[in-house]
Amino acid sequence: MLVTPEPPRTLWKIAARRLRRNPPALAALAFLALIHLVAVLGPWLLPFDPFAADPIARLLGSSLQHPLGTDEIGRDVLARLMLGARVSLAVGFVAMAISVSVGVAFGALAGYFGRWQEITLMRFTDAMMALPTLFVILAALAVFGGGPVTVTVVIGLTAWMPVARVVRGEFLRWRVTEFVDAARAIGARDGRIMFRHILPQVVPSIIVAATLNVAFAILTESAISYLGLGIRPPLPSWGNMLQNAQIYLWSAPNLALYPGLLILATVLAYNFLGDGLRDALDPRLRL
Repeated sequence: MLVTPEPPRTLWKIAARRLRRNPPALAALAFLALIHLVAVLGPWLLPFDPFAADPIARLLGSSLQHPLGTDEIGRDVLARLMLGARVSLAVGFVAMAISVSVGVAFGALAGYFGRWQEITLMRFTDAMMALPTLFVILAALAVFGGGPVTVTVVIGLTAWMPVARVVRGEFLRWRVTEFVDAARAIGARDGRIMFRHILPQVVPSIIVAATLNVAFAILTESAISYLGLGIRPPLPSWGNMLQNAQIYLWSAPNLALYPGLLILATVLAYNFLGDGLRDALDPRLRL
């Protein structure tokens, strides 16, 4: 009787199998899928304009017409939370893309070339990591002003250092492997070796770092918007909704409760997902 050999499983199939065995990571993934779907489609599906004020209906509690009530000038809280989710998540993803791009560039150059390039790039990275991140962000926003674009760019440019260190370590490990030596032996250029041969091996580590950077960016945006230097009203974000709600903490606690819970749940979900992906993509773990 002929036995058909089982086809070799790729790293991604193994990772998917491991991830399915991780309930916290699966729950986090399901929650994040839901919150992103709501952020994309929610503001178009609701009949309320998140910017439309109704002074007669201010500070109302939950009802059929306004499921989560209204804010201090009569705007629908649910509609603003959905639009705020879109703003906060967009800031998180774009800031993550900026930080990962800069971090991969610094880490790849330092880890592959070594010598003075590594010393120069990593000492600059260490110097940036030594600076208090929140202070740097607040100082930059005080100079350049707030707004979604400025906030996103500033957060992205202050979150690349951990990515650079991770990528540098991976490039140091892979640059001395046999397949890289073989590529050099046949005359492959440094750029081709870096981006065609080594970078695909580093992608799992980059994915984990990117996931954690999204959580960092969302939390940072919420903090600086709460302080009044981030996303400015009337454009809602979860952070500036918290700032507006602090005056009504006792008379209308729901105004602070909902955005606070969303920030907490989203950041925790990204961290749980990042931990799950780290374990799932680690080739040293058993199947």
